[in-house]
Amino acid sequence: MGVCVVCGCSRIPAPFQGADAFHLKKNRSDGVYSRYARRYARLVTMPTTAPHALADVTASDSTLRRFLHGLPGVDAVGLEARAASLGTRSIKTTAKAYAIDLAISMVDLTTLEGADTPGKVRALGAKAVHPDPTDRTTPATAAVCVYPDMVATAKEAVAGSSVKVASVATAFPAGRAALDVKLADVRDAVAAGADEIDMVIDRGAFLAGHYLKVYDEITAVREACGTSARLKVIFETGELSTYDNIRRASWLGMLAGADFIKTSTGKVAVNATPANTLLMLEAVRDFRAQTGVQVGVKPAGGIRTSKDAIKFLVLVNETVGEDWLDNHWFRFGASSLLNDLLMQRQKLATGRYSGPDYVTVD
Repeated sequence: MGVCVVCGCSRIPAPFQGADAFHLKKNRSDGVYSRYARRYARLVTMPTTAPHALADVTASDSTLRRFLHGLPGVDAVGLEARAASLGTRSIKTTAKAYAIDLAISMVDLTTLEGADTPGKVRALGAKAVHPDPTDRTTPATAAVCVYPDMVATAKEAVAGSSVKVASVATAFPAGRAALDVKLADVRDAVAAGADEIDMVIDRGAFLAGHYLKVYDEITAVREACGTSARLKVIFETGELSTYDNIRRASWLGMLAGADFIKTSTGKVAVNATPANTLLMLEAVRDFRAQTGVQVGVKPAGGIRTSKDAIKFLVLVNETVGEDWLDNHWFRFGASSLLNDLLMQRQKLATGRYSGPDYVTVD
């Protein structure tokens, strides 16, 4: 298997599809593939881990460290250049309308404040179910995301709809607590009806190189989720310092059983960026290629406009393809993003820009 010299991923990225990135059934000519092949012809070989051997890499701290540090290094310049180039794609007319509706359906509508009240959570749930009360063709969001003590209230607010209830847990956002406290946090949220758990890793342990400790903690949380709740693992990429660490954290989370890998808590200065999200998309693509297991991706924090969201959807389409263009496998962790998507949707429908006074303030 080769390593892409552009960004260091262990597989060649999916071929470009041009401006109409969301016409997913579009035919790809041999010419597109040949142009792509010429562009990415410079490959170097690297040893790869066979799928059946991945179970052995977590046998001890040393084998796990050897595996994670054996992953190909990330070319930061190449990664950022590719993310920037994909961000210039122009999405127009019907493709843009489709992309906006798709983005709305992928939003985890979030409130994670100390001042959250049951009334605020109920209002958020109502908005998640019917984002635009004046237009019932507007898709519902994927989920509402709240603290564990608000799960029951959120569950009641979205009852009878497709909207899931996600709960942060494991001493969010810092993750600084004993494991038994973290697991109690998870069990309380699941018992209250949470469909999804967003956990944070122990960044201190990860940065100190205690990878097996982080792995064991994720697997314990995975077990506490049972069969009723999907697990999203938050890395807080802004605190991991390097792209190499983000790649290692991505593989560590997936090896431990994450259903989703998530960039950030939204509580630090650097959250989701096109580059770190691209890197995580490459990781889930490569993981499925080696294991057959598909894992979702959730960028969170800092994604505020429709233009931002569409850039991320282009990243998804061009890197992992249409299998991930679904809210079962890709989410946006956001609060203000939904309002901008609604305003852009209204503009496409009416030709007039409504402005923020025409949407609810969360």
